[in-house]
Amino acid sequence: MTAIGNRVVAIAEQWIGTPYRHQGSTKGVGCDCLGLVRGIWREIYGAEPELVAPYAADWAERGGQERLPEAAGRHCAAVPGFAAARPGDLLIFRFRPQFAAKHAGILVGADAFIHAYEQAAVIRSALVPAWRRRIAGIYRFPGNS
Repeated sequence: MTAIGNRVVAIAEQWIGTPYRHQGSTKGVGCDCLGLVRGIWREIYGAEPELVAPYAADWAERGGQERLPEAAGRHCAAVPGFAAARPGDLLIFRFRPQFAAKHAGILVGADAFIHAYEQAAVIRSALVPAWRRRIAGIYRFPGNS
């Protein structure tokens, strides 16, 4: 694991227990999955790379655009498959094939990731087959090469 990968994982672990709050991005106060990634980014790099417009909970179902993977691709390097993934990488998930990808988490090892779980909090989850098959993209934070 690289220094940036170690930092991403360490910071993500500090967010565990933060309550789920749609559009939130404040450690210990509330966040959603995007807010978790935004908070980690701010802690590592300072300012966020782009402004995030307000979004509804069902934005991916209504719009159909791949906004989450497109944004990840603008600021992070795409990883060519799970075999090349490392701790600290950003995971993007698609819940249903007909909908846009709409969930994100941080890989902490081959069998676990950290994410903001709706109606709960930021948690560490096992990367079981049901989660693995929903991975729509893997991205590496800048400097994690």
